Amino acid sequence: MSAVAVNNLVKQYKSGKETIEAVQGISFDVTKGELFGIIGPDGAGKTSVFRMLTTLLLPDGGSATVDGLNIVKDYKAIRQKVGYMPGKFSLYQDLTVEENLQFFATIFKTSVAENYSLVKDIYVQIEPFKTRRAGKLSGGMKQKLALCCALIHKPVVLFLDEPTTGVDAVSRKEFWDMLRNLKQQGITILVSTPYMDERIVLFCKAKCLLQRDYG
Repeated sequence: MSAVAVNNLVKQYKSGKETIEAVQGISFDVTKGELFGIIGPDGAGKTSVFRMLTTLLLPDGGSATVDGLNIVKDYKAIRQKVGYMPGKFSLYQDLTVEENLQFFATIFKTSVAENYSLVKDIYVQIEPFKTRRAGKLSGGMKQKLALCCALIHKPVVLFLDEPTTGVDAVSRKEFWDMLRNLKQQGITILVSTPYMDERIVLFCKAKCLLQRDYG
């Protein structure tokens, strides 16, 4: 069984009298434990695809499953099984690093201690700043905190929407190293990126987005 199976998925948006088809019938399969990438520039539909797969948006056509669960019918179960790191930093900026992590663990009825081994290698890099408010962190530190919060409930599938956008080259390399380590732990990871040079670390099978926008 695929970790993620997408069949002719469509998403449309209304803009006045005009209908914009943001996602034009995309289909792909992601095997369990795979690091899978979708590459395309802004406006290619990457975020719409991720928001549908994490049950935050309803599709206008097609179908998809995550861990064998239907994204429309089984949305409650899917939300307990996935981790989602949106492109825009969305943690609580007035809470400290430590408070954000504890908050997200509590939401999923777990604890930091229970799954600490999963985030340890990442968290030790930001632990010196654990009492600092999230809004005061650098871009790279925010990225690492967001990844910890997305992982703390031990998701089956991890969705990362443009996680390396807006960070320096060193932080980008560190981030890919962290993802490779997570993959070795059996977590299925889907990543979207606008950077063509990141093809060297991704095997992109979602060619409809790539060909549509890059030619």
